[in-house]
Amino acid sequence: MSAPLYNTDILRLATSIPHHERLADPDASVERRSATCGSRVTVDVRMDEAGNIADLGLEVRACALGQASASLMAANAVGQNVDALLQARDKLAAYLAGTDDDLAFWPGLSVLAPARDYPARHASIRLSFDAVAQAAADAVKADV
Repeated sequence: MSAPLYNTDILRLATSIPHHERLADPDASVERRSATCGSRVTVDVRMDEAGNIADLGLEVRACALGQASASLMAANAVGQNVDALLQARDKLAAYLAGTDDDLAFWPGLSVLAPARDYPARHASIRLSFDAVAQAAADAVKADV
């Protein structure tokens, strides 16, 4: 492990993922898998009447970076609506691709900044953001 990439903050986040149990009766569930490394995230959501995430459940089988990303996503996803989640997903992808330097759109993401230089890790980092945005969108669509 290289120190700048796997620091104590990332490892701490990786071992403390909020909402780390699947929901029994979700409005929608989505699984995402990285073809590059095999990391996998399953997200369950329940939405409130206003179209915001009311409850969240996760199953994360990923590297420390994927787990840390899931931890950051889960800590702040409840209360978010589909548009905010889609924006966060797209902004994270843009940051990792090097087309945007802003990480202020989601609390705590700056801890993952060193991973930008490791494209093989990007898919794992994006998994939870991709899955939660899709699950929320699916839940809202199913409710229409």
